[in-house]
Amino acid sequence: MFAAKELQRNAKKCDKEEKVEKAKVKKAIQKGNMEVARIHAENAIRQKNQSVNFLRMSARISALMDKFEHQFETLDVQTAQMEDTMSSTTTLTTPQNQVDSLLHEMADEAGLDLNMELPQGQTGSVGTSVASAEQDELSQRLAKLRDQM
Repeated sequence: MFAAKELQRNAKKCDKEEKVEKAKVKKAIQKGNMEVARIHAENAIRQKNQSVNFLRMSARISALMDKFEHQFETLDVQTAQMEDTMSSTTTLTTPQNQVDSLLHEMADEAGLDLNMELPQGQTGSVGTSVASAEQDELSQRLAKLRDQM
């Protein structure tokens, strides 16, 4: 934004210089000195064109900053969404592990063999494999988002 304001100041400066040059053109014409009047007229036109160019550049820089801010906000939203997704995934998997360990601990205290009561393969490996598959998918989506930036 600083650069855009600087460019706008330069445009105003050029506008002032254009007015000064126009006044010099008028004086030179009144004195009958057409050669000097022509030089001041060229300077006035040059200052006007330069002012317009400064304003164009200022507008481009402002548009660029707006685009940057928009992308930054989009990134914030995407980051927040990723954090929410990852935390919800973590909360889904963490209690399952705790439940499994508590079941084993209680079975040990009761002197029971836990594997006999649970069907084979149900001791938490399914929940873990689903969670790791979800984690892999999230990692791939995150990599794609990073590539788009």
